[in-house]
Amino acid sequence: MQGLKLGAHMSISGGVSHALDSAAAVKSNAVQVFTKNNRQWAGPPVDNTDVARWREQMPAGGVEYAVSHATYLINLASPKDDLWAKSQRAQVDELRRAQAYGIRHVVLHPGAHVGSGEDAGIQRIADALNQIHAEDPSVADTLTLLELTAGQGTTLGCSFEQLADIIAKVNDDSRVGVCIDTCHALAAGYDLRNDEGYEAMMSTIQNRIGLDRVGCWHFNDSVFGLNSRKDRHAHIGEGEIGLAGFGLILNDPRWDGVPMLLETPKDNDGDGNDASNLAKLAALVTDHNRLCEGLRP
Repeated sequence: MQGLKLGAHMSISGGVSHALDSAAAVKSNAVQVFTKNNRQWAGPPVDNTDVARWREQMPAGGVEYAVSHATYLINLASPKDDLWAKSQRAQVDELRRAQAYGIRHVVLHPGAHVGSGEDAGIQRIADALNQIHAEDPSVADTLTLLELTAGQGTTLGCSFEQLADIIAKVNDDSRVGVCIDTCHALAAGYDLRNDEGYEAMMSTIQNRIGLDRVGCWHFNDSVFGLNSRKDRHAHIGEGEIGLAGFGLILNDPRWDGVPMLLETPKDNDGDGNDASNLAKLAALVTDHNRLCEGLRP
């Protein structure tokens, strides 16, 4: 189904499938989850009972798309062989867990070269992905989405050119896509807040990676300004991007069907401000028919 897919990252407390309950509660049609504790390398075996509940609750709750986010510990750019190998094993596990739930995309931070240099780090990421793909071809239809980063420190993936360079070195590039984070984009120097800057970014995306390789967006306003290289998320319309920037993306029909997921701060004990942030986004959409019924103003 085309139109806009809007949702948020939801807690998996009580089981991965419980994130679908939270997504339905804010009337969204998309969700992002961790499939295990995101601060640990290893997770428990996949709970088949929870998988069955997920497969029932997803259509029942009107959730049309789900993506998982890999653990932040993974660094495929690491020059240290032990961490590099451990990171590969962890990403294989993330792909297998996602596939068990029928989740087609796993968002991954590309990694940091920690002093080895940009070229070496990019090659290291591509080599790791090639080994991951060779290790388990059974999950070939579950893609790794390399996330555009803010460019803090030695972090790689802070430009579409870097992402394109990584993908070009992957033997089977059909298994790799891209996730664009709005906060990271602004921090990395892409001024998506006005027509000129947004179209310049769109041109770069089209020419360097292709629009069809973008698997999802992360929608976050930014505490810090253009080219800050700092990654700190803010609520929609309350940061340096402002409402206009999100409106440009939301009203661009080229993004129909590409999910847009909040990673904004969870400030309270209720829905964590997800409902209010989604309402702000929905109010920016000029054609309400492009919204799922639950989010129409």
